[in-house]
Amino acid sequence: MALALSTTLHTSFDDAVARTRKALSEQGFGVLTEIDMKATLKAKLGEDMEDYLILGACNPPLAHRAVTVDRQIGLLLPCNVVVRTDPSDPGAVLIDAMNPQIMVQVADQPGLHEVADDATAALRAAIDSLSADTAKD
Repeated sequence: MALALSTTLHTSFDDAVARTRKALSEQGFGVLTEIDMKATLKAKLGEDMEDYLILGACNPPLAHRAVTVDRQIGLLLPCNVVVRTDPSDPGAVLIDAMNPQIMVQVADQPGLHEVADDATAALRAAIDSLSADTAKD
């Protein structure tokens, strides 16, 4: 099973972040947390890395359904989406969304399969819309 649902955009990092936020919003996800790994690692460790932003995306109806089935599933929420420049191709920005099917693998509870399927469909639609936008450019 793939860890992520992914696409590659050929645009600026800032544009990719904005487009990713919009695509997530259109699928009912809000961004609850944001971690700038590049800035954090530089500030805390003095280490340099490419642009790397973790967006903690949450779709409240899906999250509610998941925690109703298993309260511990909150350990796997929100769905992380990573926007990062490709170190091997400076003109490319990679978008990786956590594969919600991992949730089912970790906590095989009746009822989680449907939630994971719905979350996968919504995240896949967001990722696919980014790819479709790229094709129009």
